[in-house]
Amino acid sequence: MKIVEQIKQPVAFEMELFEQKFQLSMSSKVALLNRITHYIVNRKGKQMRPMFVFLVAKMVANGEISERTYRGASVIELIHTATLVHDDVVDDSNRRRGFFSINALWKNKIAVLVGDYLLSKGLLLSIDNNDFDLLKIISIAVREMSEGELLQIEKARKLDITEEVYYEIIRQKTATLIAACCSLGAASVKPDSQDIEKMRCFGELIGMAFQIKDDLFDYGEEKIGKPTGIDIKEQKMTLPLIYVLNNVPKKDKSWLINSIKNHNKDKKRVKEVIAFVKQNNGLEYAINKMKAFQAEALNILKTYPESTYRSSLELMVNYVIERKK
Repeated sequence: MKIVEQIKQPVAFEMELFEQKFQLSMSSKVALLNRITHYIVNRKGKQMRPMFVFLVAKMVANGEISERTYRGASVIELIHTATLVHDDVVDDSNRRRGFFSINALWKNKIAVLVGDYLLSKGLLLSIDNNDFDLLKIISIAVREMSEGELLQIEKARKLDITEEVYYEIIRQKTATLIAACCSLGAASVKPDSQDIEKMRCFGELIGMAFQIKDDLFDYGEEKIGKPTGIDIKEQKMTLPLIYVLNNVPKKDKSWLINSIKNHNKDKKRVKEVIAFVKQNNGLEYAINKMKAFQAEALNILKTYPESTYRSSLELMVNYVIERKK
């Protein structure tokens, strides 16, 4: 059995029911909108976000969930899908998970409007059901994701990112959404409990580990759908690179910065940068940091009684750092 199927097993029934509810939550009286949302639903990925919501809810409430849990999972998917549709417009990207993006098929204007529509559907789903606590969790996540993106753009221009700033960027850009899924799962079944903050921390730690793993792919030999060195070509500051930049002599640092700023399209130079980062323990350092986040996340899970839901979340934490793509 594939690892993702194994993780999903304890909540397989809920996930199926969720898909039906999610499709209903997107429906509109406008035929064009329904055609586009149908296209989105049929091209979904592994659905890790709703999986986190259901697994966490069931773990903290001894297997019980409520309608609020389904609404929470739907809201996070609606709002997250809205941000992805907008991201593809911002990045001028024609593909999403191997399929054409909305802006590639229906142009930017429609894509932006569809994103707005999904966002408002998410907000209304919470407001109509008085799920203001869930809405707050998601709204904070969206604010942080936007701030993280802008912070990265601001810092990338100067290439002067410290490790602290890097962690702040990935916390906001990547970890905050997983943290929202986990705290939302807890809040849906145990409002006002300590589990909400505990699960937020858990999700944040997984998100940090997930992003560092993504950074490492840039230096890998494996074929993962994105070519090696793409982050360097795009002048993205990743942890292996930041560590090396801050720990080599001035002369080497100047060469590295010059390579990234002025020679990032030169394949030979990019290969030299990758080799240099490897030689100076950049990968080793990033792997150790990733494993530290993983260990912290697993320690939080150990404070809950053993259950199939806890086991699935443990599998998920390990999958995040052992995945091949």
